[in-house]
Amino acid sequence: MPFSDDHLAELNLLTQFRASSLQEGIKVHSHEANPALVAAAERLHVKGLITHRDGGYLTDLGIETVDHTRKLLGILANE
Repeated sequence: MPFSDDHLAELNLLTQFRASSLQEGIKVHSHEANPALVAAAERLHVKGLITHRDGGYLTDLGIETVDHTRKLLGILANE
């Protein structure tokens, strides 16, 4: 199954969370952000990866997912 545009938007949003601080969240401003980013945040919230529909903090599952996402990016970026 290939990554869909929705999957890529969600992965890109997850990479915006700082790996160095779990106490720092993000805010997706619906009136300013790209609609695809707003929708990605809402989907991540429904999936239980972030605490609020417009960002917030990573949940435990979100932390694990970001870790996997960063590892995958590292593998793909290694040439």
